[in-house]
Amino acid sequence: MKEFDIVVIGAGPGGYVGAIRAAQLGAKVAVVEKDAVGGTCLNRGCIPTKALYYSAKALKAAKRAGDFGVNIDGVSFDMIKAVSRKDNVVKKLVTGVEQLFKGNGIELIRGTAFVESASRVRVTRNEGVDVIAAKKAVIVSTGSEPAMIPAFNIDGNNVITSTEALNLKEVPKSLLIIGGGVMGCEFATIFSALGSSVIVVELLPTILSTEEKMVSKVIAKRFKETGVDVLTEVIVDKVEAGEKGVKTTLKDGREFITEKVLVSIGRSFNSTGLGLEAVGVSIEKGRVVVNGKMETNVKGIYAVGDVTGKMLLAHVASAQGIVAVTNALGKGVSMDYSAIPAGIFTDPEIASVGLREKEAVEKGMNVTIGRFPYAASGKALGMDETEGFVQIIADKGTDKVLGCSIVGAHATDLIGEVALAIRAGIKVKEIAEAVHAHPTLPELVMEAAEDAHGTAIHKIGRKRV
Repeated sequence: MKEFDIVVIGAGPGGYVGAIRAAQLGAKVAVVEKDAVGGTCLNRGCIPTKALYYSAKALKAAKRAGDFGVNIDGVSFDMIKAVSRKDNVVKKLVTGVEQLFKGNGIELIRGTAFVESASRVRVTRNEGVDVIAAKKAVIVSTGSEPAMIPAFNIDGNNVITSTEALNLKEVPKSLLIIGGGVMGCEFATIFSALGSSVIVVELLPTILSTEEKMVSKVIAKRFKETGVDVLTEVIVDKVEAGEKGVKTTLKDGREFITEKVLVSIGRSFNSTGLGLEAVGVSIEKGRVVVNGKMETNVKGIYAVGDVTGKMLLAHVASAQGIVAVTNALGKGVSMDYSAIPAGIFTDPEIASVGLREKEAVEKGMNVTIGRFPYAASGKALGMDETEGFVQIIADKGTDKVLGCSIVGAHATDLIGEVALAIRAGIKVKEIAEAVHAHPTLPELVMEAAEDAHGTAIHKIGRKRV
C-alpha cells in the first residue's frame, strides 16, 4: 500500500491548488481524479465560457470597426472554429496543471476514490483496485454539477445545460434560457452577440438579483438594446421537445417555441458515492459541512470548493484548498470571506467585493457612498465603452472600505484593487490619494473614492465634506 502525507480527491481549482501548496510545504501528495484535471472551471466552466465570450466580443468589435475608421466587409462567424479555439485554450491549461504536478512531485492517480477512513482511500482504476494511505489528511474536492431538474426534461440535445452549450456545432437561431443569474446572463450575452434570438426567464423580480439594483438595471437595459427578451417573476411549468423545436410553457399559460432551451439554474454537489457518510462525515442537503479551517467533523478529513456549498467560485475553492492543507500540516489558519471578489462576464462586465449597500445598512452600519461614471473617463470614451459606473461603500466613522460594485468595461480587472483595500483595512481617502496613471480605467476607482468625500475632480454636484 502506497503511503502519502495528503491524498486529495478531485483535481479542480480547490484540489490542484491545495495539492501544489502541500507539496511546496514538503508533503508527499497524491491526487485522485476520475475525469479531466482542472475540474469544472477549466473544462466546463470559467475558462471555456470566457473563451467563447471573447469570440463573441471579437465578432461585436468587427461589426463595430467602422465606428473606429476601420472598414471590414463580409464579417461572419464560424462556431466550429470558435469551439476548436476554446478547446485548445482548455487543453493548454489542463496540460499546464499536469506539468505542475510533475514539477512538484505530486502523483496523479486516474480513478474513482472511495474514503474508507480518515487515513485510507480506495481507488478503482481500469487496472484494478488500490488502497492508498493518507498519513495526515484526506482533502475532498469533488465539486458540483448542473442540477438535472426532471420537469425540464434535459436531454443534452434540445434541452441543454452549460456543458452542452459550450460544445454546440452551430449557433442556435433561437434560445430560451431558464434562469437569470450569473450563468444565464453570461450565456445570454454570448449567444445574443453571436446572432441567436434570446429569451431569459427568471423567477425573481430582477435578473442578477444578488447584485446592486443599479447594476442589474444596467444589464437589463443592455439586454433590451441588444434584443434579449427578459421575463421576470415567471415560473416555468414544463419543457417539451418536439418536431418544431422546444416548447416552454409558463405557469401563466404563455408558450415559447425555440430551437434550444438552456437550463442554467441549480448545482448539485458531488458528495455521494464517496463513502463520506459511512465514515461519519456530516452532510447537509448534499453539502459537506466544514468549519473555517475547512475541517469536517471527522478528524483528518477536510473538504474544499463547491462540494462545501460555501461560495461556488473557483478562486474561493483555491483559497480553501490552501487553508485546508496548511491546517493539515500543522499551521492554524482560517478562511476569510470578507474580501472575496466576484466577476460576471456580461457586456458590460460586472464585478463586486465586500458588502453591498443594502447589506451594510441591514447590519446597522453608517455608510458613505462614492460613485463615478464610465462616461466621465477619458480612457472609456476612447474605447467607446461608456456604459456603467464604479461604486465604493465605506464606513462613515472609520473611512475603511466595506465594499465595491463595478459595472463597465474590464470591471473584473478593476475589482482587485478594492479587494486588496478591504483586506488591508485601507481607507477610502488613501485610495483617493494614491496617484493613478492617466488615462486608465483604474482612475474610475480613484474618482469613486474621491466622490465618497465629495472631492471627485471630474464630477459635478457633490459638495466637499
